Amino acid sequence: MPMVDTEVDVLIVGGGPVGLTARALLERWGAATLLVEKRRDLSPFPRSRLVNVRSMEICRGLGLADGIAARAFAPEFGHIRFRDTLTGADFASAPVAGVDAPIPESPVIGVVTSQDRLEPALLAAAAAPVRFGVELVGLAEGPQDVVATLVDHRHGAARTDVRARYVLAADGAGSSVRRRLGIGTTGPGALGGFSTVVFDADLGRWCADRPAGVYFTAHGSFAPLYPEGGWAWFGPSPEDPADADWSALLARALGPADGVRADVLRVQHWVMNAFVAERLRRGRILLAGDAAHAVPVFGGMGMNAGLADVHNLCWKLAGVLQGWAGPGLLDSYEPERLPVAGRTLRRTVANTRRALDVQGRRREQCASGGPEVRSGEVETPWSEGFFAQLGLVLGVGYRSGAVLGGACRAPDAADADADTRDTADADTRDTADADARDTDYVPTAEPGHRMPHLWLTRDRSTLDACGTWFTLLTADPALWATQSEGPWPLRVEPLTGEQARHCGLTPHGALLVRPDGHIGARWHGGPPGASALHDALATITSAPRP
Repeated sequence: MPMVDTEVDVLIVGGGPVGLTARALLERWGAATLLVEKRRDLSPFPRSRLVNVRSMEICRGLGLADGIAARAFAPEFGHIRFRDTLTGADFASAPVAGVDAPIPESPVIGVVTSQDRLEPALLAAAAAPVRFGVELVGLAEGPQDVVATLVDHRHGAARTDVRARYVLAADGAGSSVRRRLGIGTTGPGALGGFSTVVFDADLGRWCADRPAGVYFTAHGSFAPLYPEGGWAWFGPSPEDPADADWSALLARALGPADGVRADVLRVQHWVMNAFVAERLRRGRILLAGDAAHAVPVFGGMGMNAGLADVHNLCWKLAGVLQGWAGPGLLDSYEPERLPVAGRTLRRTVANTRRALDVQGRRREQCASGGPEVRSGEVETPWSEGFFAQLGLVLGVGYRSGAVLGGACRAPDAADADADTRDTADADTRDTADADARDTDYVPTAEPGHRMPHLWLTRDRSTLDACGTWFTLLTADPALWATQSEGPWPLRVEPLTGEQARHCGLTPHGALLVRPDGHIGARWHGGPPGASALHDALATITSAPRP
């Protein structure tokens, strides 16, 4: 192994929202991290624009939700509108569930914002070192750690070696770490080349009284960038992007309107990818975000799925690093998050293909001088549940060795294996059952699911009771307090009798909630034995037995 210049607990590769969130989460747990990003600064481009309700719950736990919401669009922008051109009339509109208005299932609301607004907030959420302009060029894994070779492009391509207990790769769809590990992908791959044009224009006459986060048109999609101004337009790249007349293409998409001047500021070309990694881990190196699953932008699930990845992973890393969890706890990351990635990919690929197909056919109709259509007479690019995805956002349930069954029984290995294999070939299977599972959310206190939101006080949710600890929720704290000894971070949170019944508990029952807010175990009645809680925590965390 080479000599090293720095030693850290976790080396994070990638400085987008996923890597920055992992840095903030791990710092809360007291883990020493170093984040490296080959770009020379945060992204100046708007890119991802939707922070869904589950991601805002994660941000609330980091103390960031209010600040992010303050710089985001108002809830009425949580709509999608469909028009022939931006200056034309609406043919249809649809709300984005959990963004357009508060929902009773969560203490927060999702927001429409731009990634270049989100990333600075995430960067400021932690003090751990970040090195921009630094690229990972080598990995050497040993039995106890990983040595990464880094090149600092800001300082004469100087090379350094960093020793880390673990490496978290959040370095995007073209992940160099994933390629170095030889991990393949499944799914359709590249769905085509796209271009985004950032421009300035005064479009208030056509949009101020009909706000939206995205306006689908027959000639591409428009998005307001910031509450104070700015726009982006994106669509399939023309055959020769280098010589394209972007002002003319933009004018066509805007439509005929007097007095509209659009000043093109910059253009970015990108590939819409659709795949899931075959594995999320090799040894001490783990994949998250687009490095693990690149999903199309339609529906706004990509970045949000990545935030859920690291929210699932970081408490597990912390437990292993701090010694109250065994290394086997990390084995639960892949069987919990890989099936979710596959399900998300299937949904977003189906949505994308349908949206592009409808846009293409309407564009041909417009080009052939087709008749003007009125509301209800044009096919919309979404099914009934296109933007009603709370089942996929809040209804995810995990099955792994880190979840105990209804009677504190671990799931069969065959069940976990079946879920793990449920990754996406990413065909467009879109059955009614799949639609219902993705769109409909019914709160449940079953083990593996996110803890249902209940107000413990006027402004404190059951989700706020979760943090850098396990939470035991019960209406009989005294009964369970005798079982709370052990190395694990644990807090007991009292419930009222009504709240306990809402969670399917008797007055002496309890829920054990993991630090990521998912239920690890449930006892309907009292503890079945003097060491029930201790044994459950030991099993969930793969703790070494005395």
